[in-house]
Amino acid sequence: MPSVLAERLADRVDAIVGVDTHTDTHTAAVLSPVGSVLAELTIPATADGIAVLLAWARDHTDGLGSGRRAWALDSARSHGVGLLRALRTAGETVFEAPKPTATARRRGGKSDSLDAVHAARAVLAAENTATPRADGDREALRILHACRRHYTDTRTATVNLFKSLILTADDELRDQFRGRNTDQQVRHATGLTADDDTDTLERLRRNQLTALATQIRDIDRLLAANLRQIRDLVTAMCPALLDQPGIGPITAAVALISWSHHGRVRSEAAFAALAGVSPVPASSGRTVRHRLNRGGDRTLNSAIHTIAKSRQRYHQPTKDYITRRTAEGRTPREIIRILKRYIARQ
Repeated sequence: MPSVLAERLADRVDAIVGVDTHTDTHTAAVLSPVGSVLAELTIPATADGIAVLLAWARDHTDGLGSGRRAWALDSARSHGVGLLRALRTAGETVFEAPKPTATARRRGGKSDSLDAVHAARAVLAAENTATPRADGDREALRILHACRRHYTDTRTATVNLFKSLILTADDELRDQFRGRNTDQQVRHATGLTADDDTDTLERLRRNQLTALATQIRDIDRLLAANLRQIRDLVTAMCPALLDQPGIGPITAAVALISWSHHGRVRSEAAFAALAGVSPVPASSGRTVRHRLNRGGDRTLNSAIHTIAKSRQRYHQPTKDYITRRTAEGRTPREIIRILKRYIARQ
């Protein structure tokens, strides 16, 4: 998210190095503060290649004014994460290049060199620059959350397949599962056996039900361990979050992953914009109103929406607020928008 800049970056540096990052190579371009290309270089995406890039950048920027430079990385937290870490270790100033629009790509063409130049010019033109997210506990949280989403999706798909095998089973087997909830069905399936005289189809069905039930129970154990790890990290990073009504370890983790570290988000309004909960004017003539923001980090937006819905059900001050705003003529959608903005402010 943007950080506070008293003036544009072009007024604070003598050169900017844009880098288009890839799995195997990085292509860099040194630009002047007015956007003129001074030099270009492609290096392998290895530790030795990054060392060459750093030396090359110093050679082309140290003689310019006071030698102040900044870096604009494309895909800073994916293909460029190795370069990002090396630049931070070297004490360099690094910004995350915004994604160019499809129209700009079509109009200006595309190549690694052009993308490096576009990255540098985009950061030079930005009123507020974006700092890449941090490593450490934030990255650990991101890994845990990404794995949790994978476990959850895998469990849902496995349960669906498990249910479909029960649905098409013979009446005797279906009766064994009838009236049980999913957890009870899974426990029952782990003990299924097949008699010697059971035909091939039913023996296979029972074996696969047992295998799927075992997989579901294994995923449940992974999810439980994952939740404990997330809760421990959130407690270490910001225990006050868990004291807020409606906020649990998962929604707190999503907020911390997006926020990242002190200084990355310049204000609570910027965090609201990052979350896509900042109100967007939608007024016309005598109608004065705001609508929901469709942009921002949609995972963070979803987490804040979950918090708002939880408070709507269980938090008495929120219930009272909704009653009051409804009496004023606010629609449910408008009330949720206001609640999400308030939660982002907290």
